[in-house]
Amino acid sequence: MVKEYEPIYTVKEVAKVLKVNPNAVYEYMNTGKLPYLNMGSRKVRGRDLERFINKFPEGGGESRNDETDCG
Repeated sequence: MVKEYEPIYTVKEVAKVLKVNPNAVYEYMNTGKLPYLNMGSRKVRGRDLERFINKFPEGGGESRNDETDCG
């Protein structure tokens, strides 16, 4: 079961949820991919984090074109 989102997260907490380095979180923020609040330090709303996760492109596996290249 997924834990319910908190109302506000710090960058460090966001990094822990996403299982990435805090520098990656700052990159998402700086490129406009992850909205944030400037409250002395950057904070992320739980609903914005959830939206970010749901919109993040899925990856993994081989592309479908690789199957046709086997020849």
